[in-house]
Formats: sequence, structure tokens, C-alpha cells
Amino acid sequence: MHRLLILGSGKIGLPSALQLADSGDYLVHIGDIDTDKISAELKADNRSDIEIARLDAKDADALAGYISEHKIDAVISALPYHCSAPLAQVARSSGVHYFDLTEDVEASNQIRGISQGADKAFVPHCGLAPGFISIAAAALMENFEKVDTVKMRVGALPLHPNNALGYSLTWSTDGLINEYGNPCYGLKNGKKVTLLPLEGLETITLDGDEYEAFNTSGGLGTLVDSYIDDVRSMNYKTMRYPGHCRKIRLLMNDLKLNQDRTTLKHILENAIPETLQDVVLIYVSVTGTRMGALFEETYVQKVYPRTINGRELSAIQVATSAGLCSVVDVVLQNEAQYHGFVTQESFPLSVILDNRFGHYYRECPSAPGISPETAGEIYSCVPLESTE
Repeated sequence: MHRLLILGSGKIGLPSALQLADSGDYLVHIGDIDTDKISAELKADNRSDIEIARLDAKDADALAGYISEHKIDAVISALPYHCSAPLAQVARSSGVHYFDLTEDVEASNQIRGISQGADKAFVPHCGLAPGFISIAAAALMENFEKVDTVKMRVGALPLHPNNALGYSLTWSTDGLINEYGNPCYGLKNGKKVTLLPLEGLETITLDGDEYEAFNTSGGLGTLVDSYIDDVRSMNYKTMRYPGHCRKIRLLMNDLKLNQDRTTLKHILENAIPETLQDVVLIYVSVTGTRMGALFEETYVQKVYPRTINGRELSAIQVATSAGLCSVVDVVLQNEAQYHGFVTQESFPLSVILDNRFGHYYRECPSAPGISPETAGEIYSCVPLESTE
């Protein structure tokens, strides 16, 4: 059995730990600076199969000592993006595999450098976006002789919005602010370009409902670098209910809270509620040449909340933990195939969908999934602003 150390017992760390432990193939340790809450939750669930450790992610020596003492095989970071590179360094020094959920571009660049020459796998960007969205996009691109345009859109939205932002906090507030405020990257005319966050606003109609989408940072992961020589245009945008982008621009740009993210985080967490009643929207469109003709293929899916192992999870928890656990499982069950820096797009979509953890992307218990065959009939995209 592989021994895993998951750092962070929050919205994604705990559900992922429970799923991996319940598989029977992993001995799971959870490390957190505050163990009281996680201890109470596991006790309430009568769970004694997960080891709990009081660990500070900033204390590299303590982490390395714990990894060595407990013969840990892989470190999984479910902590904010700024912890990723230091934890990857601890994993490299300890000779173990490393996985994380980071959406931060600079963090993944640092991890790429740390992983050079490693005989263990270093896999950042696990989860949904970045993560599964790159896997789905890469799978579609394989069906073309030449790829012209790749569009990726993802949204995690409350099913019943009732505030001015039309939004609920369903995942890390630090990660949310990071993707709203940091530079975005894409491909334009075959060249890597920097795009402004919260720009490139467009409207989307999906399954009869209207949304907006706009540039956000990190969703592409490493996909741009992997396909820079093969694709003319590639971009990623986040989907929200109409009007959300304009209000976030007011907060981050006009009121300059992008320069004071501590205050912005306090405002959002004080005013915007959390919810387990949400939906995750996943959309990928690839246009290119097939048998000499211009052709488009799409992947569209919705993920809803569900109960897994007796625990009620939100849609974003289901989708993100499915992306993380499936990749961890694929790598550790096939260790000889993976070493050094491993991109999400290197994992075949069919392998993830057939995986015991990744199958949640295929199943949609509350409503039928939207098949690729019908996606073109219910999707339209109308640019509202220039993305120049």
C-alpha cells in the first residue's frame, strides 16, 4: 500500500483523503497546522483509518522528518498556491512523488525547475481547471490533422444565486482572487501572449441558460507551452452569471483591491456565503482540419453535488477531488511510467474517465450530461469586447 501525506484538510483535502483511504490501496495521513476541526470531523464519522498530524507547511525540516519517519510515498498539497513550490522542494529532497492543486503559473514554473532529473513524478495543476480541462482539450485535439482554435470554459456556480455577484464561495478564496487578479496567458496567431484578467467578456448560452465568460489566470495550466507549435489560437475563460464580471472589476480595479488582497479576501469571506448547492460547467471547443475540411468538436459536461462515502459534497468538491485522486491513482499504480515534471495533458481522457475516482466526470446523477453530439445545438458564444 502506498502511504500518502495530504497537506491541508479543507474543502478538497479532506474529501480527497476519504476517497483515497476508502479505496483500500492507500494509507492516508493528513497534515494541518490546526488539527482540532479535522479530528472532530473524523471522529463524528467514526473514521480511525486516517492518521492526523499537526504540521506546519512552512517548517521544511519537520515535514521532511515526518515523511522519512512514516515512509511516505507521495506528498499532496491541498494548500494555497504560495505553498506549492516550497512543498515540491521538500518532496524532491525526500525522494517522494508530489501533486498539487495550484492554478498559479509561476509556482508551476518553479516546480518544473525543482523536478528536473527527478526519478519521482511532480504533477502540479491537478483538479478541474487547471487539470481535467486540459486532459479533455488534449483528447479533442488528437482528432484533428491540424488544430486552429481551442476554447476552454469552466464555471463553478451556485444553483440558486441570491446576491448581487450571483456567486457563492465554493473553493479557496486565495485561489479565486489569484485567478481574477493575475496575468492570463494564451495563444494568438501561434504566439504566446499575455492577456488581462477580467477582460475578453463574452456571453454564452448553455442548455438554454445564459452566462458570461471572461479571462482568468491559470486555467490553461501548461497547455500553452505544450501546444505552442501546433495551435494558432488558445484561450481559457471562467463562466459566471451575467453581471458578475462588471462588479468584480469595480472591486479589484476601480477600488484598487487587487493591490490589497487581504482586505478583498476579508470582504468576500465576510459577505459571500458558502454553499453545497452548486453546479460545475465544463466546455471545450476545438476547431481545425479533418480530412481536408474545417471541423469543430466539443466536450460539454455538467457536474452536480452528490453524496460520496456518506459525505455530502458540492459539485466543485466532486469535480476537483475527482481530478486530483484520479491522477494520483494513475501515477502511483503505474510508477514506472511517470517521473520528473508531468503535465495534465499527458494523461489520456479515457484513462481518467474509466478510473475509479475519475468516473464522476462521466456520471451526472442530478441531470443528464450533455453529449458532444448535441453540444453544438445548445452553445453559442458572442464576443462583447475585443480581446486585443
